[in-house]
Amino acid sequence: MENKEKNFISSVVYLHNDENNIDNFFTMLLSVLERNFENAEIICVNDSSSDDSINRIKQIVKDVPTYISVSVLNLSGFHGLETAMNSGVELSIGDFVFEFDTIKVDYDESMIMNVYKKALEGYDVVSASPNKKEKFFSKMFYKLYEGYSDSHKRLRTERFRILSRRVINRVDSMHKMVLYRKAVYADCGFNTFSLSYDVTDNKTYVMDKKAKKYKKGLAVDTLLLFTDIGYRFSVVMTAVMMFVSVFMLLYSIVIYLMAHPVEGWTTTILFLSFAFFGLFGILTIIIKYLQLIINLMFKRKRYIYSGIEKIK
Repeated sequence: MENKEKNFISSVVYLHNDENNIDNFFTMLLSVLERNFENAEIICVNDSSSDDSINRIKQIVKDVPTYISVSVLNLSGFHGLETAMNSGVELSIGDFVFEFDTIKVDYDESMIMNVYKKALEGYDVVSASPNKKEKFFSKMFYKLYEGYSDSHKRLRTERFRILSRRVINRVDSMHKMVLYRKAVYADCGFNTFSLSYDVTDNKTYVMDKKAKKYKKGLAVDTLLLFTDIGYRFSVVMTAVMMFVSVFMLLYSIVIYLMAHPVEGWTTTILFLSFAFFGLFGILTIIIKYLQLIINLMFKRKRYIYSGIEKIK
């Protein structure tokens, strides 16, 4: 009899109108779990699906062995990927937790065990990333993130990842709400690793309007929260407006001395120049304070591990 892994495995699966892809994904996932693990659970997070996704799952898992439990977490309305996955991970009890952000399967099923085995080598976060060219907007997002954040880890497109219970506890103690999990996992202080794989299926995966709108909003929110792009933009605009204000100040003085402006024009221009100069300076200071508050309350950890070594 084949030896199976003793670790309890949780698989959190995000679902939103995915009935056309469910059969392939769940057949593959159940096959891997049955062959390799003594105990496992699957938590399906139903993010307000309006199709037949849940009924399809119920049909597929009817004959699942008792040592694999399957649960469906139905959200009250559309919450979006990050919030939905946070709720599923919070419910999980496994020693290791797989996060499947999508049920798109463009990898061989052996990739799941490859990721798990890499985690056993001491990596607390191991992700599976397709070895193909990034889409234009994804590429731009990652470049902006890397250029304007203080993270030393490179982010890339991921199909799924595995987390140790240790890193889940760590992230849970850091934040009440995780807006963008990849960024938090990358900077949590534990060892991370990304496994690349050759894509086996290039079929296009179509998102509905809700998911597309959410994804765009998430990209903007992430750049504002996890990078200093907003502060840098405000500094540049402040410098430009201060330069314009100084120019207008000098211009108004020259006009006053060398020409005959309309009565009150010079004082009006002088007032507006000083006002805009001071306004943009104050706004820059306010934005810097807001950035500091975000760093203290959300982004920053009181300490960061570089690794934990057991010597006895």
